[in-house]
Amino acid sequence: MNSKEYSKEIASEFESKAEEEVVIEAKNGSVRAQEYVISKYESFVKAKSKSYFLIGADKEDIYQEGMIGLYKAIRDFNYEKSTTFKAFAELCITRQIITAIKTATRQKHIPLNTYISLNKPVSEDDSERTLLDIISSMKITDPEELIISKEKKKYIEGEISKVLSDLEKEVLQSYLDGKSYQEIACDLDRHAKSIDNALQRVKRKLEKCLSDSK
Repeated sequence: MNSKEYSKEIASEFESKAEEEVVIEAKNGSVRAQEYVISKYESFVKAKSKSYFLIGADKEDIYQEGMIGLYKAIRDFNYEKSTTFKAFAELCITRQIITAIKTATRQKHIPLNTYISLNKPVSEDDSERTLLDIISSMKITDPEELIISKEKKKYIEGEISKVLSDLEKEVLQSYLDGKSYQEIACDLDRHAKSIDNALQRVKRKLEKCLSDSK
């Protein structure tokens, strides 16, 4: 039996069952159930990993971290809680990727933790526009381009650290950490409008860095 036939056999065994039921079987040690869940979510992990990049890292590294997050989701899923496995898996995958990226930047002593979620809104006032939109508007058809070119990674890394002021780096890092404008303003003893202005400058500078790296 080749791999394709084996995958079809596993799919036929589990696709009629509720997903949470299959996940519980996987959690309890069923290798076939594990393979089914992993196969089902593999494309989801790939899509999620493409939403992030870390200057100096390989795209496969981020994907592997996403897969670790998926394994953890299977291991830790609690059927008695109301959340669906899909929602829980997305949380675990995202958390694993971000944690790994933060750890990597600390170990490499990168001045600014330059991981960026391409799906994150560029500002609170512009909640519909993301960095992925910025890249798309510049006609970069393949976001993976940001990862593939070593020269481009080196250029962006250097430019980001050069063009952002200390305040802008602090504001961007706090924003990427999930803090609101008000929380950042309080932490840095600034007005919220000052924080908004700083993020707008960051957005323009990142756009220029990405455009110049084409």
